[in-house]
Amino acid sequence: MSKKTPPKKAAPAKAATAEPVKTPEPPKQFPIVSLAVEGNRSFSQQQILVVAGLKMGAPADQKEFEAARDRLIACGFFESVGYKYAPSADKNGYAASFQVVEVQQVYPVRFERLPKKDAELRDVLRRSDPLFSDQVPGTKQVLDRYNKVLEAVAGERVAGVVTPDGPGDLKIVFQPARLPPSVAEVDFIKNSVLPAAQLRNAVAGAAVGTVYEEQRFRQIVDANLRPLYEARGRIRVAFPKVEATPVQDVNGLKIVVEVAEGESFNLGDVILENNAALNKGELLRAADLKKGDIANFDEIKAGLERMTAVLKREGYLKASAATERRIDDEKKIVDLMVKLDPGKRYLFGKLHIVGLDILSEPAIRKMWNMKEGQPFNHEYPDFFLSRVRNDGIFDNLGKTRSEVKMDDLTAAVEVTLHFSGEGPHPTKKSKKFPGEQ
Repeated sequence: MSKKTPPKKAAPAKAATAEPVKTPEPPKQFPIVSLAVEGNRSFSQQQILVVAGLKMGAPADQKEFEAARDRLIACGFFESVGYKYAPSADKNGYAASFQVVEVQQVYPVRFERLPKKDAELRDVLRRSDPLFSDQVPGTKQVLDRYNKVLEAVAGERVAGVVTPDGPGDLKIVFQPARLPPSVAEVDFIKNSVLPAAQLRNAVAGAAVGTVYEEQRFRQIVDANLRPLYEARGRIRVAFPKVEATPVQDVNGLKIVVEVAEGESFNLGDVILENNAALNKGELLRAADLKKGDIANFDEIKAGLERMTAVLKREGYLKASAATERRIDDEKKIVDLMVKLDPGKRYLFGKLHIVGLDILSEPAIRKMWNMKEGQPFNHEYPDFFLSRVRNDGIFDNLGKTRSEVKMDDLTAAVEVTLHFSGEGPHPTKKSKKFPGEQ
């Protein structure tokens, strides 16, 4: 019987030698030997670096540069921020720079209903932010940060919002977050030329019941009261002081406006700066503005309209007039420099008639006196229809109207006369149209 050879025992495996785990060394910090800013327009390099928080000679690495970039982005003044750094030329530290793109849309700043004066509040914001100026971006970061700064001054919540400030203009207004009071009453002091009741009535519709903002309220007062005074020659009228006091039992204010009416001015020379092709004498006679009369700007406006009416009758359908005042405060005289812009001269082109039969239409055309190529008198079509009606030319004549179409490219005018009624025809009395044989 054969014997099996027992298997050999495997040699014990050698224990693996553990490799030591190397802990990565933190990046070395080197001093900043130069700092620069690229792309800045509104702010100086120094202002931006203050916000970035880096200083020359301070040790820095990538972590510090990223934190500086984040601070610049968080301030709300930049659309984007980049950075780069490298060994300086002498290998003694880092040469670093930031690349910024500033927020382009900025707005003027105003404060309302806050307990400090405007200049004081601007100083507070300027001390809190090296980038603050009279115009700032309306970004959330900027508004939130300034709200907190102003809340510490006001002792209540403050809300900054971008809001309209006249046609096409916007502003940032910082004011208490609580609902603003409205205008409950308006009164006037130091007025004598016009009674307070008349002044109150003039502004009541536009002011009473509206949210009170001093600048907007002043605009309402000036727009509604200045014409009343200028119609009496008081061209230096002013409203130097506006005081707002709470009215009991309502969230409203009584506004007291001080009026400085000034003295009355007389009209001096009316100097017409006109195109040589225009008849200066005829235009001044039409204006009928008398030197030495009180400078009534309602009448002056009407005089300018009379001037342009003359031009429109001569075909200058888009004529306009503007004035420049030359005020002599010592003599209490105001001279007027009148600049007339006649624009294109429009000529009559074609006449269309609607609503008449084949017998009546030719006769009406014969009555029409304006010739093709003649300067177009804008008053003539309605005058003509009035004449047709007053002369009793038609029986059963209904409503009539004229339609004028201007071609600005060719400066030609077409007129359409519309007749209506139950078959308007010549009256039995007339039998014939004027002009017929």
